[in-house]
Amino acid sequence: MLISAKMSLTYNIFQMFIIVISGSYLYLKIIGNMRIISFVTIGLIVVVMCNAQEIGQVSVMRIKYKGGGDWYGNKTTFINIFDRLNRELHIKVPYKETSHEIMDEQFFNFPIAYIAGHGNIRFTDAEAERLRHYLISGGFLFADDDYGMDLSFRREMKKVFPELKFVELPFSHPIYNIYYKFPNGLPKIHEHDGGYAQGLGLIYDGRLVVFYSFNTDISDGCEDPEIHNDPIEKRQAALRMGLNILLYSLLY
Repeated sequence: MLISAKMSLTYNIFQMFIIVISGSYLYLKIIGNMRIISFVTIGLIVVVMCNAQEIGQVSVMRIKYKGGGDWYGNKTTFINIFDRLNRELHIKVPYKETSHEIMDEQFFNFPIAYIAGHGNIRFTDAEAERLRHYLISGGFLFADDDYGMDLSFRREMKKVFPELKFVELPFSHPIYNIYYKFPNGLPKIHEHDGGYAQGLGLIYDGRLVVFYSFNTDISDGCEDPEIHNDPIEKRQAALRMGLNILLYSLLY
């Protein structure tokens, strides 16, 4: 289940050996490429990934929601983020995501949930209650506005956390600095309504449980290059941010 998949890893002597060996190797590789990441962080990433078979599927679970919006878009987004993770950190993860409705029995098997689209999102009261339970139990939701879901997403998340408001995360937040550095916060990928990109969050009991990328479209930027024909620098920024989001969701 969710807790065992993310928080109750078994720290035995063999796993600590993996941390030392794999962590040292990756640390030297990254320093050689002029990128600094802490030894501890690399060790934790390795533990999470090495526990993939034991703790369940360390993958991304796309939410199949009702309301009419296109929950099924951005089909190559996570394939490319996973590929980046493999190439950058030499960590093997499945080149796939999975899709579930909130009420599905398997929903709690995945520590990372994803929701996106252009249209209307609607949760039943039971779905809102279950999504809340998922998030306060250790789950993490990455929401990405493809352009058109903002009003309905905010409305439905108010059912999930009526006591919380979305806040804009400071540029010093770990999600912008965990691996790649984004000194100006969330990168702007697609124009949408103009203006700057916003990285918004819902924070429950001191923990970021929902990260909402608004007015940018990180997911589109991570897709295969021929789909949107984004400039290479935009696509690279989106993939780097996607990698940061994935790593943050596994470590916090």
